[in-house]
Formats: sequence, structure tokens, C-alpha cells
Amino acid sequence: MTAKWTEKQGQYLAFIHNYSKIHGRPPAESDLERYFRVMPPTIHQMVLKLEEKGLISRVPGQARTIKLLVPAEDIPGLK
Repeated sequence: MTAKWTEKQGQYLAFIHNYSKIHGRPPAESDLERYFRVMPPTIHQMVLKLEEKGLISRVPGQARTIKLLVPAEDIPGLK
């Protein structure tokens, strides 16, 4: 059986989950950029990939609309 997501994708899911719990709203792509220390295109491509895999949903063009579609108990711990 293949994994639902890669280790790196799991870390993005974990960050989205933890950020949402702490702040009461989903992160913006700029929050992901600061945490993972990568450039905006890298973050955007990861968000698109997570959406393509059915792990998140979002409203294109609107900030802070990322919603996890994965049960919290399946999300790995943030490293």
C-alpha cells in the first residue's frame, strides 16, 4: 500500500493543523513560507498538490481558506 502523502506533505498538514488550533483560523501561504523558509512558488505548488490529492480544500484567490480534509488523528506530529 502506498502512503497517502510524503513526509514533507505530512509536515505541511501538521503545520496547518497546529496553526489552525493555536490561532483559530487557517494559515495564509505567507505563514507557511515563514515557517518552512521557502519561496512563495514552492508553497503555492505544495498547496496545489495537497488539494489535488484531496488532503485539503481551499477557495482560490481568497486568503486563509485552507481546510484540512484529513482526520486529526491521522496527521503526523510536527518536527
